[in-house]
Amino acid sequence: MRLVGPAGEQVGVVRVEDALRLAQEADLDLVEVAPDAHPPVAKLMDYGKFKYESAMKARDARRNQANTVLKEIRFRLKIDPHDYETKKGHVVRFLKGGDKVKVMIMFRGREQSRPEMGMRLLQRLADDVAELGSVESAPRLDGRNMTMVIGPHKKKAEAKHEQRRKREAERAEKKGTAPADAAPAEAAPADAAGGAAPAEPTAS
Repeated sequence: MRLVGPAGEQVGVVRVEDALRLAQEADLDLVEVAPDAHPPVAKLMDYGKFKYESAMKARDARRNQANTVLKEIRFRLKIDPHDYETKKGHVVRFLKGGDKVKVMIMFRGREQSRPEMGMRLLQRLADDVAELGSVESAPRLDGRNMTMVIGPHKKKAEAKHEQRRKREAERAEKKGTAPADAAPAEAAPADAAGGAAPAEPTAS
């Protein structure tokens, strides 16, 4: 078999008996890593440590794995400023979360003869959110609709990690600041005999 050392160095082609002896001398395991090769390839390693590290890597990969979602938001060609700002806010939120956004403009009646207005509206939106995402699919007509896809600059996993870190920082800041009215109330003055001072009479 072809033997590989614990640091990845090539030992060479050796007999199985010699490989087992080397493993025993180094207090390591002899693990066959490529049984179908000619000759088969084995490696000297700490198999328990190898399994543990592999499990940790797989767990980290699952934790960091996040699927990008394609969100969809619709605009009217004649949209008023308030509605535009509201819908732009949704696009910003989606991009900050690491998701792609499919923006759709729906044309009604005679609006279909003014596709350049839809192009200007989509370009305006792309410019407004340029810090968070970029156009992945340029505006194009699809029947009565015009669509454009904006992709986030940050990956989904990075966005989730950043949001988690921000929440933790906010929680830590809240814990570190005590309310101003939390000071203990002052005790009533005591009289010479050690008891509490009598209350002053009120005028009748």
